Amino acid sequence: MEYLHVGIDDTDSHKGGCTTYVAALLVEEFLDLGLRFSDYPNLIRLNPNIPWKTRGNGAVCLRIFGERDILEEAIDITLDVVEENSYPEDPLTHPGVAFYFGKEVPKAIKEFAKAVEREIVPLSKALKLAKEHDVLVKGMKERRGIIGALAAIGETLEGDHTYELIAYRKRENWGKPRKVSEESVKLVDRLMGCVTFNNYDWKNRRTLITPRGPDPVLLGIRGESPEVLRKAFETLKLEEPWERWVIFRTNQGTEAHAIERDLKKLKENVPIRLRARVVIPPRTIPGKHVIFAIGDAYRSVDCAAYEPTGRLRRACSMLIEGDVIEVLGGIKRVEGVGLTVNLEKLKVVHLEPLYKYVNPKCPICGGRMESMGRGQGMRCKKCGFRNPSASKVRVRVERKLRRTIYLPDPKAQRHLTKPYCRYGREKKRPPSRLSEPWFAKS
Repeated sequence: MEYLHVGIDDTDSHKGGCTTYVAALLVEEFLDLGLRFSDYPNLIRLNPNIPWKTRGNGAVCLRIFGERDILEEAIDITLDVVEENSYPEDPLTHPGVAFYFGKEVPKAIKEFAKAVEREIVPLSKALKLAKEHDVLVKGMKERRGIIGALAAIGETLEGDHTYELIAYRKRENWGKPRKVSEESVKLVDRLMGCVTFNNYDWKNRRTLITPRGPDPVLLGIRGESPEVLRKAFETLKLEEPWERWVIFRTNQGTEAHAIERDLKKLKENVPIRLRARVVIPPRTIPGKHVIFAIGDAYRSVDCAAYEPTGRLRRACSMLIEGDVIEVLGGIKRVEGVGLTVNLEKLKVVHLEPLYKYVNPKCPICGGRMESMGRGQGMRCKKCGFRNPSASKVRVRVERKLRRTIYLPDPKAQRHLTKPYCRYGREKKRPPSRLSEPWFAKS
C-alpha cells in the first residue's frame, strides 16, 4: 500500500473552467479505480496579491493511497483530465501538476507552501525543490501552475482549516444565470450563520454562495464541518439540477497569508500584517475611497480602504493621527504614489483622545455664550451676561470608533479573510477521519 499526493493548479481561465472541477472529476475517476482518500480533497488559496492570477488563486491536492500500479494509472488519468479541462488558449493560464509518493510530505515542501501563500516564488525554485524530493511535475506553456501544484501538496492543513461544499452544474447550463433561491440562502444564513460563513450579504442584499462567471460551479457553501455543510446544502432550494458535489478541506477564512513585515522592507504584490501609528489622518478621494498613512519616525506607507469595503472604509474614515492600529492587506504599487497597503482588515489597538473647542456656558443662566469679537470676550445670548476675558474651552469628544476588529462587507472579503464568526473557532489539528459522504454525483 502506497500513498500519492496529486497537486493541480492554473487550469481555469476568465473564459471558464475551474481547478476544483478538475479535482471533482478526478475524485470520481480515483474512486472508480478502487483508490482510497487519506484526506478530503484540499483547496489551498495562495497569495491573493499575485498580479497574474485568474480568479481566486486556488490550487488543489488529492491525497490517495492504494497499490502502486493503480496509483501509476491515476497519474496518467490526471494528466489526461487536466489536459482536457484546461484553457491553454488563455494567455494567463499555464497549468501545472505535481505527484509525490510517500505518506508524509517533506518539511521543505511544507515550508515552500507557506512561502507561496505569502510571497512571489519563482518557478525555478519549485523545479529545484521537486527534483530534490523526487516530485514528478508536468506543465503546459510557461508551466507556472507547477508552483501552486507543489504548494498544494505542501499545505497539509495541520492547524486551522475550514470546509467548502462545492456543487457543480450540468454542462448544458454553463454560462447561464444560476438558479438558487435567494430566500433559501437567507434561511441557511439565519439557521447556520454561526457555523457557516459568507452565505449572504444582508446590507448589500447579495447572495455570496453563487459565483458570477462562466465556470462550472453552481454554488459553494463554506463552514466549520462537513456535517454542517451537508445540512446547509439540503436546506437550499435549487431551481436547476446539480451534476456533482465535493467537500473540500481548505485554508479559506484562516488568514493563512498573514505575515508580519518590517515597514522598512516593503515589497509589492505580497500580503502584510503591521502594527503602527496613524501619521497622516484619513482623507476621502473621488470614488469614496479612504486614504491615510501609518508609520514611525523614519518611514510611512499609505493605506487604502476602497469604497466596496463598506464598513471597513467607514471605520478607517474615523481614525485620527496618533491612533495605534494593526492592518492586514496586500501591498500594491500605485502610479504616482508608490507602495500602498490595500486593506483587508483593521484592528484598532489604541485610540487617541479627541478634543474640540466650544463656547462656554453662562455662569448665571447656563445658556451658551457667544463671541463679542476678536479679543473682546463673550456674552450670553440668553441673559446678556458679559465676560471680557472668556474664551472657548476644550472638551473631550467621544470617539465612535471602538477598539475592535473591522472587516469589509462580506461581498468584498477575500477567500482567506477570517470572518467575524470564525474568531474563537480556530482548529488545532486535522480531522481524525473523513465524514461520509463527502462526494456525490447525480
